[in-house]
Amino acid sequence: MAELLAEGERMPVYVHVIDHPDARVLVDTGLTQLHPAVADMDPRLIPLRAQADFDLAGIDIVVNTHLHFDHCGGNHLFTGKPIYVQRIELDDARSEDDYTIREWVDAPGVQYVPVDGELELLPGIRLVPTPGHTRGSQVVVVEAGGQSVVVCGDTAVFHAELDEPRTEGQRLVRALDPEEVWLSHEHEPWRPQVDQHG
Repeated sequence: MAELLAEGERMPVYVHVIDHPDARVLVDTGLTQLHPAVADMDPRLIPLRAQADFDLAGIDIVVNTHLHFDHCGGNHLFTGKPIYVQRIELDDARSEDDYTIREWVDAPGVQYVPVDGELELLPGIRLVPTPGHTRGSQVVVVEAGGQSVVVCGDTAVFHAELDEPRTEGQRLVRALDPEEVWLSHEHEPWRPQVDQHG
């Protein structure tokens, strides 16, 4: 979706699509425009519309892992679609200064479905609160064939944070015993280290 400059390094911004038999779910919406508040991060945009295999109209449900600007900046493209977010996250994004870009959170026509805690979104897909990065962060857990895959937003920003979890949210992700974890700012998924001695 984009690249951001963070601590002198260019960092990717990914969104994730889950193709479920009942619905197509988009996890986070990246950022779709520039804003003076984040000019110091030198965003380079890769528009959703330019992605060859991405059909905006084909998305049925949107989930925001949290409402920082690089995760909700495309919410305005999905007016009329339900956008699931933890209620505490929505409250913080609307009330705290320097939290996010408020006009992106409350873009015209955006319809949030506030969630309180864990929620089964669709059979085999659940939302799980993972406080740490923000109070209202959540991850999307996809269960298929006895394995789980986690789309984790910024609950962990780098792989090392799952290797040695420090926040409640990171420990919760590890406790799910996932096969792999997709992060928003890493090119490859995190996978648990295989213990060579076991």
